[in-house]
Amino acid sequence: MTERLDLDRSHYGPWAVIAGGSEGVGAAFADELSRAGFDLVLIARKPGPLEETADKARSNGVQVRTLALDLLDDDAVDQIRRATEDIEVGLFIFNAGANSYGHEFVTGDIDGFRGVIELNVHRQVELSHLFGGPMKERGRGGIMLLGSLSGYMGAEHQSIYAASKAFSRVFAESLWLELAPHGVHVVELVLGVTRTPAMVRAGLNFDIPGMLVAEPEDVAREGLEHLQDGPVWVAGGNYEAAVKRSGFPRDKLVHGAAAAMRALLNR
Repeated sequence: MTERLDLDRSHYGPWAVIAGGSEGVGAAFADELSRAGFDLVLIARKPGPLEETADKARSNGVQVRTLALDLLDDDAVDQIRRATEDIEVGLFIFNAGANSYGHEFVTGDIDGFRGVIELNVHRQVELSHLFGGPMKERGRGGIMLLGSLSGYMGAEHQSIYAASKAFSRVFAESLWLELAPHGVHVVELVLGVTRTPAMVRAGLNFDIPGMLVAEPEDVAREGLEHLQDGPVWVAGGNYEAAVKRSGFPRDKLVHGAAAAMRALLNR
């Protein structure tokens, strides 16, 4: 087991909320924070993995509340508001921005695309607003939004997901500017290929020569260690890739990334 994370509970505590806190990177956040003495609110769709992660965190001697809900539910934000209205949330982590529907855009289901936008954009905005306001009033706290290298470049069958992740980065930069003077740290933690249970279930090919593959525990700890290093922190050794994806000429870069993605997806 790694050494306990040295994270200032007086600045980021006493409670941390993790949206998408049941497995993979979310579970790794829960483990790190509970071992550092933070009480937790874990939100996820699947009750089984959610309770397993909660029980592990409770074994570290902290309080844990769980909320099994689908963030796409119309009343999801209201449920989260009610579940947290009696506690002081000093850290909010939005780890729920998945690619819930991937398809060629013009032949895809528009409601499926709306769901991606609803989750990755609307819920991220609404929950950052819910928790960010009280943090500003208190003059302390932290917000971490989970980003992706996908947000640096368009991609076939991922057009809406990639665009939503680009939104996330610009949104995080804006929040960082607005809240930093008030003692609230904001960072978008950008992930590359990460060996999460969801990615394993999706059948990704992690054995491509030269490809960087990060483990959930490593990127979660790296993110928490760099809460003060916003507005963007690129995890897992992917900084050079993020710089390259931000460059020109766009046509060559987009084609090159598309070829790499096909290999990753075994297409």
